[in-house]
Amino acid sequence: MAELIRIIVAEDLDVLREHFCKLIQHEEDLSVIGQAASGKEVLRLIAELGPPDIILMDIEMDVKHDGIMTAKKVLEQHPETRIIFLTVHEDEETVFSAFDTGAVDYVLKTSTSEAIVQSIRSAHSGLVQVRPEVAYKIKNEFSRIRRNQEALMAATLLLSQMTPSELAVLNLLLKDMKIAQIAKERQVEQSTIKTQINMILKKFDKKRTKEVTALLRELNVTSFIQSRLGGG
Repeated sequence: MAELIRIIVAEDLDVLREHFCKLIQHEEDLSVIGQAASGKEVLRLIAELGPPDIILMDIEMDVKHDGIMTAKKVLEQHPETRIIFLTVHEDEETVFSAFDTGAVDYVLKTSTSEAIVQSIRSAHSGLVQVRPEVAYKIKNEFSRIRRNQEALMAATLLLSQMTPSELAVLNLLLKDMKIAQIAKERQVEQSTIKTQINMILKKFDKKRTKEVTALLRELNVTSFIQSRLGGG
């Protein structure tokens, strides 16, 4: 008979923890070696029993993302342990935070017993495949990153081609100053500021200054503008 897959089940709700333990114990090749209701208990169990093959870990226990923080600590010392997260969340932030720890899979708490058991066996054998819904989220995230990188390159190029006066006006717009305030600060006529703003809008292909400032804040290039102005 093959060696049993040793599992720790970490879930703060007693009824759910018992449910997961029972469905695992029904399988001949799986063995629950410990139960935990918090990240601290997981670490204590590992210290007492040694690292398990698999940890079925709730993301939220004692505190928000308790499971994620615990997973990082476990994998720093025991990278051979495979972690599968239990969650009720499918939002992208939670999914990426979970995988960023080095976990190999996550399953919804509402998943079927068969799906959970299969995830455990796949994780142990190293044959975990990215499920369609996770692949979709990852694809979307890479697309977002690529779009931001392209926008950042385009914005940086535009900023590098601007005149010092235009950059100074843009810097003041980023400080939410109005045309009259900018004119006073720059000691020029308001008509001059309006002309410069129109040039800025044209270069960014935008109709409103709020669109330009929102884009630059999102791309976090305000420091680049200030460096071009000599730190002003």
